Amino acid sequence: MQRKSRILIVEDERAIRTGLVDVFVYHGYAVEAVDDGERGLALALAGGFDLVLLDVMLPGRSGFEICEAIRARDREQAIILLTARAADDDAIRGLALGADDYVTKPFSVAQLVLRVQAVLRRSGAFARLDDAIRLDGGAVIDTRNLSLRDGDAEVRFTRREVDVLQYLAGHGERPVSREELLHKVWGYARDSGIETRTVDIHIARLRRKIEADPKQPRRLVTVRGGGYRLVTESS
Repeated sequence: MQRKSRILIVEDERAIRTGLVDVFVYHGYAVEAVDDGERGLALALAGGFDLVLLDVMLPGRSGFEICEAIRARDREQAIILLTARAADDDAIRGLALGADDYVTKPFSVAQLVLRVQAVLRRSGAFARLDDAIRLDGGAVIDTRNLSLRDGDAEVRFTRREVDVLQYLAGHGERPVSREELLHKVWGYARDSGIETRTVDIHIARLRRKIEADPKQPRRLVTVRGGGYRLVTESS
């Protein structure tokens, strides 16, 4: 019998929590749900979940705090944040802390299920083509340890960030569109109709990590009308 993917839901609103449990059990997942941040953090850090679905506003600890604590220990755990506000700063903060994606309330249950399926489909399944990505200028990204060594400085990445860089590196001079990244790296179907700024926010965060001047990128560049291109030593 195939193992069911395990989802941890941390949501304090009872009606939403109950509804989410019913939906994901119906779709074949093994689900555990709690209503406060402290319990959610303890369960998440104990491990064993394929995905953690976190509300941002929680009693005890916020979803942001839980996300940050998970990432300090595990940079590959799949995490989706639920936020009641559509403000960009919430999305930026959540993705900066290492979330794979975010969904704003009120949300379409069908769209949320698609996002969860997409994140789970890609987590741990992306083709790790090379152990290292050698950027223009000599910096080397270790794709197994999710880190970059640039002189004496070390920068750490999430698995999703490295997946983005690996996909771009694998396409050399060809620019890659945000739609292609959503499809190939995040796993969304091309006709899913999902609207998200997660690619843009990941690109901005990656530039802060690998560029001397993120406002004038030389390694992760935008090609007008084409998308993004990673400049490596072999480019």
